[in-house]
Parts: sequence; C-alpha cells; structure tokens
Amino acid sequence: MKALYVLFLAGLCSVASADEPTAPTTQATVELYQYSQSLDIARVISSTETPNVCGVVPVQMTYDDSKGIRHTMEYRVMGTGCTN
Repeated sequence: MKALYVLFLAGLCSVASADEPTAPTTQATVELYQYSQSLDIARVISSTETPNVCGVVPVQMTYDDSKGIRHTMEYRVMGTGCTN
C-alpha cells in the first residue's frame, strides 16, 4: 500500500512540475529580403548552410547594423546540388 501511495505522489509531482511556467523566450523576427531593399550590414554574426539540393532555397543571415541592432534576414539562393 505504501508503494502505491509513493507512486501516486511521484506521478502527481511530475504533473505539478510540468505546469510551472518556463522562462519567456524571445523569438527574433525574420525579415524577408526584397531585391530593391538597401541593407545596413556592419557585421555578419551567422548564416545558415546552403542545402545540397538543385533549386532555389531559403537561407538566413543574422547580422548587426551600424547602430548595433541585431537582425535576421531570410533570402533565397541557388542550392549546391546541381551537377550541370
């Protein structure tokens, strides 16, 4: 009987801890690049790998502008999987 009671409490505790709020996450807004858009890129932080497919694919670049504001830009490139 004690084992059943301990098992019940353990299950109840796991459910209670699952309901605790987690730390708020901030998601950066991804800006879509337009061809006529002028960019202010002071420093590139990171960029995603170009996929090994034959076709146009989206990639993202994270950069700081001249004011130190961080941006994430999505643009399209040709994949690296074409053989001709």
